[in-house]
Amino acid sequence: MIFVMKPGVDKQRVDDFAKQWEQKGYSTIVSVGTEHTAVCLIGNTASIDMDHAVHTSDIVDYAKRVTEQYRAVSRSVHPDDTVVKVKDAIFDCHHFPVIAGPCSVESEEQVLTVAEAVKKSGAKLLRGGAFKPRSSPYAFQGMQADGLELLKIAREKTGLPIVSEMMNQTQVPLFEEVDIVQIGARNMQNFDLLKAAGAMGKPVLLKRGLASTLEEFLLSAEYLMCAGCKDVILCERGIRTFETMTRNTLDLSAVPILKEKTHLPVIVDPSHGTGIRSLVAPLSRAILAVGADGLMVETHNNPKLALCDGAQSLDLEQFDGLMTDLRRRAVLEGREI
Repeated sequence: MIFVMKPGVDKQRVDDFAKQWEQKGYSTIVSVGTEHTAVCLIGNTASIDMDHAVHTSDIVDYAKRVTEQYRAVSRSVHPDDTVVKVKDAIFDCHHFPVIAGPCSVESEEQVLTVAEAVKKSGAKLLRGGAFKPRSSPYAFQGMQADGLELLKIAREKTGLPIVSEMMNQTQVPLFEEVDIVQIGARNMQNFDLLKAAGAMGKPVLLKRGLASTLEEFLLSAEYLMCAGCKDVILCERGIRTFETMTRNTLDLSAVPILKEKTHLPVIVDPSHGTGIRSLVAPLSRAILAVGADGLMVETHNNPKLALCDGAQSLDLEQFDGLMTDLRRRAVLEGREI
């Protein structure tokens, strides 16, 4: 249930109104928009007399029930887009920040070479896997804590904020200095991890699960927001279908659907979405055209020798060419990369 406040009600009165409902056993979310402020109740609100609640309060304009299971991420609760800013990267409809870097951190030389190159090409954030969830227990599992230290060194030398995947809630202390915590596709419904990541007080990039519906995706984002995370970035990264010519099927229809349903920014990862290097550039152009709020691309200084996902990684020259093309197209749409 949402209570929409009358114009001009001061913050203290809104907070007091929310606390009254919290004392009755409900959780609340206060959403401040450009045109109005709303208080959303989370819990079983079926027994609440909505008309009575409105008429007995002099600060409530009107109320309505939210039919979706997700509340905090719903655009009906928060009609204005949430803009997530991480240093120079701005995730919104006016910008198109690119996150680039290797699937996995392999050495200091490798990550520094890639970081310096992608920054020069125009990337706003550096991605790199320190802990790697792999289908085979014999595959490279990442440099783990040492990999995070190398990412921090790359950030110090280039100024690029870092994005890396956290595998479980016991790793929270290791990720305190990571700029954006990534929750990978395999962990999208690891609810204890979502609660822990949401409580960290930093932006979280949530990837869609391999076989998850968009509603399940949004409900996982709801866990993050209910735990206290305000800056959630949704990432479409392809889903598993019957098609075998690509690693996954990249669902670009998810972008406009999600932007209708939620106020959170939506980005896309075509590298995991296809698993094929030659498809990354054309799909990146489509991702910009479909209205996504950003892009994540795997980039490696020598993909042939990559320890993880080399077949889907662009080399540094290919990435630079892609960025040149995207900048030209973004200008035509009035967006900044």
